[in-house]
Amino acid sequence: MDILNKLKNLDAYPKIKDDFYDRTRSGGLITVISSIIILLLFISEIRLYIYSATETKLIVDTSRGEKLRVNFDVTFPHLACALVSVDTMDVSGEQHYDITHDIVKTRIDHIGNVIGSRQDGVGAPKIERPLQRHGGRLEHGESYCGSCFGAEKSDDHCCNSCEEVQEAYRNRGWAMTNMDLIDQCKREGFVQKIKEETGEGCNIKGFLEVSKVAGNFHFACGKSFHHPNLFVTEILDLQLGSFNISHRINHLSFGKKFPGVVNPLDGAQWKEPGLSGIYQYFIKVVPTIYTDIRGRKIHSNQFSVTEHYRDGNVLPKSPSGIYFFYDFSPIKVIFTEENKSLLHFLTSICAIIGGVFTVAGILDSFIYHGQRAIKKKQELGKYR
Repeated sequence: MDILNKLKNLDAYPKIKDDFYDRTRSGGLITVISSIIILLLFISEIRLYIYSATETKLIVDTSRGEKLRVNFDVTFPHLACALVSVDTMDVSGEQHYDITHDIVKTRIDHIGNVIGSRQDGVGAPKIERPLQRHGGRLEHGESYCGSCFGAEKSDDHCCNSCEEVQEAYRNRGWAMTNMDLIDQCKREGFVQKIKEETGEGCNIKGFLEVSKVAGNFHFACGKSFHHPNLFVTEILDLQLGSFNISHRINHLSFGKKFPGVVNPLDGAQWKEPGLSGIYQYFIKVVPTIYTDIRGRKIHSNQFSVTEHYRDGNVLPKSPSGIYFFYDFSPIKVIFTEENKSLLHFLTSICAIIGGVFTVAGILDSFIYHGQRAIKKKQELGKYR
């Protein structure tokens, strides 16, 4: 019994008999308001506990030898698909022209309706410089003399068109089984395709894999013809000054999508004021790692961008098109999803209930004793 009595003396919450309670209207109002506040704060804490918060950390990017995936979806309302090629190059000297894989081009009419689509790469098949009779490709300053593919009448016989090759074959009594293998026919078929697509637009969608070094990728107007240390853009008999590079970027991103990512060029569009221009985007890529609540990591990138338009007639001249120049930030951003621990949640709940209850008690006591003091002064005034 002594132990129980000692335990009773340790009671930090002494009880007051109901006879000594004095309930007031102001106390009831404060109780209702404080209960509502406790309920709202309690719901807020539950939301914070259930939904994860994202913490950000910056570190120096020490990764090496990685590849960068560039996802794009670009629409050219006034540029035919046959006239566009995708090229990449970087500071390491790696160059890729007329990329033909992982790209889908869709022909559209002047109001944006789809005409046709195929997955054969932008600008493919590649049309090289004309094949000479001696077996090499046409060089600058050299006269063109096309091969008759074995049907020549003499050593100086030239076949400069698909029709001339067919005529040479007929004179020999040979049948031409596959015109796609004849250089002149392949080139003239390309010209015919360009003529058929006159007035059309093009949507280009796909992705590129590039080295993680500074470089650029671009949508160049015109079929590209290349040999070592030379970049020449020609469209047979078409004029270079007739390209309209007005465009709309439906989507552009670097790497995988992750929660909260913002791609600043999505939905951007630009209308060219003239012809034969060059539109440049200068992009700073920031490597990013996103770790979700389950510990799964998404290696991706964010980027910022500035833009510049250059008239195509300004020297030095470059092929018309839109160019994306990218460089990498030396800082890597790490996003980590984190949930509050159960102990942290319980501590917050106790702090809310205890804090609101204490503040409400102080406010109620202040109002109660203020009312009593005023009432006493009023009573003293009556007896004087």
